[in-house]
Order: sequence, then structure tokens, then C-alpha cells
Amino acid sequence: MTTYGITPTLTPTRVLRSEWHKLWTVRSTWITLVTAVALVLGIGILMGATYTSDGGDSDVDTVVLTLYGSQLSGIALAVLGILLTAGEYATGLIRATLTAVPHRTPVLWAKAAVYTGVVFTGSLLTALLTFSVAQIFLGDTDQAASLTDDGVLAAIAGNAAGVTLLGLIALGLGAALRSVPGALGAFIGGVMVLPEILGMLPYEVVDTAVRYFPTQAAGALGSATPLPGAASPGAALLALLLWAGAALAVPAVLLTRRDV
Repeated sequence: MTTYGITPTLTPTRVLRSEWHKLWTVRSTWITLVTAVALVLGIGILMGATYTSDGGDSDVDTVVLTLYGSQLSGIALAVLGILLTAGEYATGLIRATLTAVPHRTPVLWAKAAVYTGVVFTGSLLTALLTFSVAQIFLGDTDQAASLTDDGVLAAIAGNAAGVTLLGLIALGLGAALRSVPGALGAFIGGVMVLPEILGMLPYEVVDTAVRYFPTQAAGALGSATPLPGAASPGAALLALLLWAGAALAVPAVLLTRRDV
């Protein structure tokens, strides 16, 4: 775009700003974010309000109990990641985007950065609020806890990081497959369902490997106490980072080799 004969220089900041504006001007962004927040907060309050010490859930980690809704909100946020990339191919907007940014890959990195900032911040604030509100109901039970207890803040931050990294995997699938239904099917089938099927196989090596699959690693990050049979938080975070990195690396390569 030229104004008074001056062509603005394309910079990473301008690409980021463009992706930021595109994210917030689409109605689906607001719908998915509100849905994600409502699921975490609503289910967390429900779990707190209906919990009784003799109900059989005393062995469940307190953070896991109050943030059960993040399992469902993660799907909504994965949809947002897919729409952020594959959605542009569906509408044809990607042609204008890549014409404005001919090197192409900065667009993918900008989308990933904007998504990460928005989703991690929103997930963290929602988790903090949900945990705090749920504890109002859990104060007189065996699930009573506070943010200053050992491992609680780390688990809440881990929960937000896990949801965000799962969403980045979905974003990468959307960019690679360029189809909203295809990416959604790949995410649900490959990321969420396949590990559950593999986990039923009677082989120790498979059981060990499944611990480092995305959804299982995200679950290990969101617990204040070690989960039996799960990876350690450090190993789980590293595994998720590698999964997300691989999911973004594939479309980065395809962007430079395929036509729009």
C-alpha cells in the first residue's frame, strides 16, 4: 500500500499487528474464547459446589478437580487455532495475506505468536479465577487448598501452558492441511483419540511412549501432585514443545514449496 508516494517497509512488528487485528475482527474468535472461559469456570464452580469429602474423589488432585473444564475448553481453543490458519484458506483471504508478505513464513510465526499470547494469558487468568472461586465451596472439605500451597501455582501455569501448546498443534495442522474439517478431524483423531487406543495395547514400550503424547503430557503439566504413570512435568513440557514445534515446522516448509 502506498501513501503519498511512500511504501511502508514490511517488518515483523507490522505482520504481528496485522495478525492481531485479524484475530479480533473475526466473530469466531470471540465465540470460541467465551466458550472456553465459560466451560472452565462453569465446570469448576459445579465441581466445587457439588463436591463432598465422602464422594470418592478425595484422591483426585485439587487443581485437576477444579480445572476439569479445561479438557473441553481445549477443544474450543484448538478450533480457534485451526480457524486462524485453515480459515483463511476457506475464505480466500490467504491470497491477500501472502501477497502482502511474500516470504510467507513470517505470517505463520506471527499467527503462532499472537495465538500463544492471547490463549496463554486468557487460560492462565481463567484458571486462577476458577481455582479461587471453586475453593470458596471446597474450604470445608478435604480438597481445600490455596494458591500458596506447594505445586498449585505451577500446576495452574502448567494447565495454561498445556492448553496453549495443544492449540498450537491444532494451528499447525490447520496450516498444513488447509482445511478446517480436515484439521479438526486430524486433531481429534490423531491427538485426542489415537493415544487412548494405543494405551490399551498390552505393551510396556507403547505405554511408556503414550505418556509423552500431547494430551497425556498436557495432563501431567496441570497436576500439583505427580500423577501415577505420567511423565514428570519437565519431560512433559519438553515433549509438548517438541510436538508443537514439529506441528509448526511442517507447514513452514510447505508454505515455501506449495502454491497458495
